Amino acid sequence: MSEHEAKAAVDGRERVGLHFLSVAYQVREKVDQRMTAAGLSLSRTKVLQLLARRGALHQAELAEALGQAPRSVTQTVEALERDGFITRASDTEDRRRKTVSLTATGQAALATAEQAGEQILQQLFGSLDIHQLARLERLLDLVNDAATGAT
Repeated sequence: MSEHEAKAAVDGRERVGLHFLSVAYQVREKVDQRMTAAGLSLSRTKVLQLLARRGALHQAELAEALGQAPRSVTQTVEALERDGFITRASDTEDRRRKTVSLTATGQAALATAEQAGEQILQQLFGSLDIHQLARLERLLDLVNDAATGAT
């Protein structure tokens, strides 16, 4: 491979990488918009999904599981509590700790938001046939493997 071909390959990787980031951002925005229109943003949905999967959690555990700063989670939790989607209770052993639980209202909102998210993803990826989807999934797995192994 010539020096020019090597540079073109590297430039192509950067171009494709930037294109991927742009497309991923657009998909995330479309999903968030559709879910928000259904009553629950994507970020708030992630909190409720975690509580639905793992059950009641302390706020610190919730922040850690989400990979977010405790302050950011506190603001989200307060908003979810105001909307009646979760409850917070003081820990019996340490009153400073709050245990967060999903409510029935939160479960219903979660189901609605997840359905809206699924519908937009089906719409966005609906133009791909089964073989294209399988190939895209394999390619995304390769990129994910490289990203999780990168420092």
